[in-house]
Amino acid sequence: MSAEYFAMRVLQLAPDVYVTGQLFEHDLTTASKQGIRTVVNNRPDYEAAGQPLSADLQRAAEDLGIKFVYYPVVSGRITADNVKEFSELRDQLERPMLIFCRSGARSTQLWELCDDAE
Repeated sequence: MSAEYFAMRVLQLAPDVYVTGQLFEHDLTTASKQGIRTVVNNRPDYEAAGQPLSADLQRAAEDLGIKFVYYPVVSGRITADNVKEFSELRDQLERPMLIFCRSGARSTQLWELCDDAE
């Protein structure tokens, strides 16, 4: 799989691990067609108007056979506990994996902090 197949802007963080900005239900269909097995949402619900709720995205993902994980972190305030918990969680999730938040920056930062902690 390659990041260029996605209609949205996707960057590769690690083998079979990708990051992007806010996903919508139609993006999950694209992700499914590209073989994504797990989607992780690092964006808290109700952060901004027009943002889809995690529960709605989870239903859509599961209908497509994708595992959906809601692990929100606050932008600019990622804690040591967040890093420890997410580091343990991410190693248990099936790949290829797509991680998202509003822009992709906080998900990238969280991933990199986990790498630095290892």
